[in-house]
Amino acid sequence: MKKEQKIIWITGASSGIGEALAYQWSQEGHFLILSARRENELYCVQNNCQNPAASKILPLDLSKQAEIETAAEIVLKEFGHVDILVHNGGISQRSLAEETLIDVDRKIMEVDYFSGVILTKKMLPSMLANKKGHIVAISSIVGLFGFPLRSAYSAAKHAMHGFYETLWAETHTKGIDVTVVCPGEILTNVSLHALTKDGTPHGKMDHAQEKGITAKQCAKKIIIAVRKRKKEVYIGRKELLMIYFKRYIPFLYYKLVSKIK
Repeated sequence: MKKEQKIIWITGASSGIGEALAYQWSQEGHFLILSARRENELYCVQNNCQNPAASKILPLDLSKQAEIETAAEIVLKEFGHVDILVHNGGISQRSLAEETLIDVDRKIMEVDYFSGVILTKKMLPSMLANKKGHIVAISSIVGLFGFPLRSAYSAAKHAMHGFYETLWAETHTKGIDVTVVCPGEILTNVSLHALTKDGTPHGKMDHAQEKGITAKQCAKKIIIAVRKRKKEVYIGRKELLMIYFKRYIPFLYYKLVSKIK
């Protein structure tokens, strides 16, 4: 490996933001570990990278703790460490809190929150031993405020903020960087795969999502934020205003969110 080449592990790398990050970092000459459930799609991403040979496919189901731990052991045995760990894999929601089965709430929390915590705990000791490492947690703007039809998803993203902000506070003096990314409306398939009240896929593209910025644009902004070692970054367009309304003009936030159907 070249001295400037980093080892970057991306979960949720088979599509969307994860796929776009893979292409961007591949162009920069880094070595990629690509993980997701859909192995065939991972190979497609790998083949479309600038240097497919500088990558490893590692299929992974984020809802299964044993698979996460085994994958981490494989990576540590083969590479010894990773320089950047990107928690991008996740699943969204499109259902009312009152109608959503508790198993659906648990699955979303397991995939969106606990999977990253498990993987972080497995990889963190090697980062601390090397006195360097960067953990990138892909959250959402609804990790900063509540939003209709996203109760479990928003809860999981709120939990991510609490964990990774605390992780930074505990480890930043030991060489560890942590960046929490809050995308807004990004043109991906996230709404198609979002879970409904009984756990079945939503299967529809959100109008706002369809009008969002591209995954490639989002990936470029994430990479800049990582390079600058930012602790938190918001990516999107006018929907980002909701963050500031909630923070500084809460009555306006509540007025707007109450009108959303």
